[in-house]
Amino acid sequence: MTATVGVLLALVFLSVLFSLSSHRLLELIRMMALQGIFVSLVPFLMETHEGFALLNFVLLAVMVFIKGAAIPGLLWLAMRKIQIRREIEPIVSYHVSIFIGLAIILTSVFVSHRMETVALSAHPLLLPAAFTTLSAGLFLLMARRKALTQVIGYLMMENGIYLAGSALARQTHTQYLVEFGVLLDVLVGVMIMGIILHQINDSFDDADTTFLESLRD
Repeated sequence: MTATVGVLLALVFLSVLFSLSSHRLLELIRMMALQGIFVSLVPFLMETHEGFALLNFVLLAVMVFIKGAAIPGLLWLAMRKIQIRREIEPIVSYHVSIFIGLAIILTSVFVSHRMETVALSAHPLLLPAAFTTLSAGLFLLMARRKALTQVIGYLMMENGIYLAGSALARQTHTQYLVEFGVLLDVLVGVMIMGIILHQINDSFDDADTTFLESLRD
């Protein structure tokens, strides 16, 4: 299982770099779906499942469905509703974003190594992946203009928090219940953001958040 977890975490790193380099919203949504599936599988594969096996499988299936299908499906519906297909003029260019992503990965590895977490010695990529995903999501939130892309950045941050929770909480059923509760909050947040996106698009004929600067009292 350790090797499988390592492969999944490596795929999380690649998904972060791909997300920072992509300007097509449909590709970003697909990548968020894959990343959601990866991070959902990681805590499940880290445990031995000696007890509450059925509960673990049920919660895993629900989390994979929400992260890999429900939330990306809502984003896809929002994309079709506002009729935006790509991010044309980001605040930070895509080439620079890739270099920043690589810098985030290196910094995350360095910080994680300095923490010297003995309990995670079997999964040395877990904390770096959590810090990388959290930081890259925050960067995507600040470096893009379209509201839908910013929502995707918010979701990437949630994936980072999810991985960090996997690193800090190793009690199987308790860990899943806490993360499941957080995930439901995120699902509600995405639904609310979809409504806000629709309202922004109706008011400004675009979902570019820079237009909000024109608002006055």
